[in-house]
Amino acid sequence: MASNKEYLEFILEQLSELDEITYRAMMGEFIIYYRGKIIGGIYDDRLLVKPIKAAINYMPAASYELPYEGAKEMLLVDEVDNREFLTGLFNAMYDELPAPKQKKKK
Repeated sequence: MASNKEYLEFILEQLSELDEITYRAMMGEFIIYYRGKIIGGIYDDRLLVKPIKAAINYMPAASYELPYEGAKEMLLVDEVDNREFLTGLFNAMYDELPAPKQKKKK
């Protein structure tokens, strides 16, 4: 099942206090970037983030879910209605996220 564009717009609005939130559509879903780093995505109209230590500490009761069959588990973000919570989560995660891979020149 593909994600709804309206859900993406809702999440982007909830994150509007953060600079450099971008996304990329991929096979009916959306990858979410924060200042150039992949932080998670929207899969089947659910916001899922990478299960790094900062996210686990920020959301200790979060459930692990599969974004799609064959993928690694990610953390489900339940509190999408709480802007302050989402902003804090993304800021807490940023430093721990890996830097984007440099594209090879041909």
